[in-house]
Amino acid sequence: MLTRAPKRGDLVELCVERLAYGGQGVSRLDGYVLFVKGGLPGDRVLGRIVKKKRDYAEARILELIEPSPERIEPPCPYHGFCGGCQWQHLRYERQLRYKREHVLEALTRIGGLQGVRVHDAIPSEGQFSYRNKMEFSFSDRRWYPPDEFERRRGETRKDWALGLHIPGTFSKVIDLDACLLQEEEGNRILQDVKRLVKESGVPVYGLKSHQGFWRFLTLRSSFSYGAWMVNLVTAREERGMLEPLAHTLRRLHPSIKTVVNSINTKRAAIALGEREVVLFGGGIIRDRIGPYEFRISANSFFQTNSLTAQVLYNKVLEYAQLDGSEVVLDLYSGTGTIPVFLSRSAREVIGLELERSAVNDAIANARKNGIDNCRFICGDIRNTLPSLRLVPDVLVIDPPRAGLHKDILSQVLELPVGRIVYVSCNPTTLARDLGAMSQDYEIVEVQPVDMFPHTYHVESVARLVRRN
Repeated sequence: MLTRAPKRGDLVELCVERLAYGGQGVSRLDGYVLFVKGGLPGDRVLGRIVKKKRDYAEARILELIEPSPERIEPPCPYHGFCGGCQWQHLRYERQLRYKREHVLEALTRIGGLQGVRVHDAIPSEGQFSYRNKMEFSFSDRRWYPPDEFERRRGETRKDWALGLHIPGTFSKVIDLDACLLQEEEGNRILQDVKRLVKESGVPVYGLKSHQGFWRFLTLRSSFSYGAWMVNLVTAREERGMLEPLAHTLRRLHPSIKTVVNSINTKRAAIALGEREVVLFGGGIIRDRIGPYEFRISANSFFQTNSLTAQVLYNKVLEYAQLDGSEVVLDLYSGTGTIPVFLSRSAREVIGLELERSAVNDAIANARKNGIDNCRFICGDIRNTLPSLRLVPDVLVIDPPRAGLHKDILSQVLELPVGRIVYVSCNPTTLARDLGAMSQDYEIVEVQPVDMFPHTYHVESVARLVRRN
């Protein structure tokens, strides 16, 4: 046992006590906090300190001395290396328990909220093959796991990668043949894209050199109709080369209904482009949530777990407590999924959204479903919210991971809305915002929904009622 604060490189024996939000195990050594990557509560491990900060350290497991009873064998060969999953080695029923605990802990510790009723997490409809969207990165330098790297030491490495990033890095990409979070057809498309790119002889993009052509591959699927979209993100437009490749993919996979080329000339490593070229098909696919159909374009937002999205939206509808007479205002309405879902139970639903392409999709989605009591307003919510000059009966808030902007939060608190439904994908910002709203609103209940099995991420729906 150490009699001093641990230093980088120290070997330590640790007992993992709990799981932190973010997926790492938490241990203590003489009162010093250590985060153990891959550790589970009940594990006893031999670890090495790999990072040292003033208030904590991080350790990597070298030997699993005694495994936790919650630990199982992960089915994915890339688990522990790629950034797609953190918890495949944790029993699913325990994943659900920890997600609820993380929401409750955030509300208490960050939001200063005591006694909030947080329900058990609703499980996902499927634990694998549930994602309808996957983004894969190209890299001109393939990253190898430590054991394979040792076998290849001294070799000249010219091979490239198409896969997922190693957590916490921008330039390390592990090459994947398959991801268990997407359907098997997506894995076959992934393998064929990799082969066709290799046969093209055109270099992939270097994440450090910023030279090369192939940047990202995004696959989107429709669970309801079995349709697929392929979005190839490249550094420049080369229609003459890409159109034959698109038709080859279509011939190999008739389920591919459209192929899009997004051109990203900037250095930022994001799978979006400044413009899009449709190489094949109509540039969209369609999927259903409950009785409603939605169009999905290359860069539009759509819940990544189509099957469990209906569970999530049913909870939003339940918490809104609509009787058909209400005007509902939805902030961050995106492509209109929540407004469309609430439309039959409300008098009118108004959606506010910044992105023009999302608003266009929302209008088309409402029209496609024969809905005439939804309208959508495009613009910065900081400007469009005060310009409405109305007080809705119910407010629905579904912000990005960063939560509510402080200016929008102030505007929300100035509206004497009777009921608020807050949908969040981030317990930390959910707790921060609910804490700020708690003086004016009672936080009646929070329902976690597991949209992302085998990850630490959790969606939550909170019901707020105005005090007095």
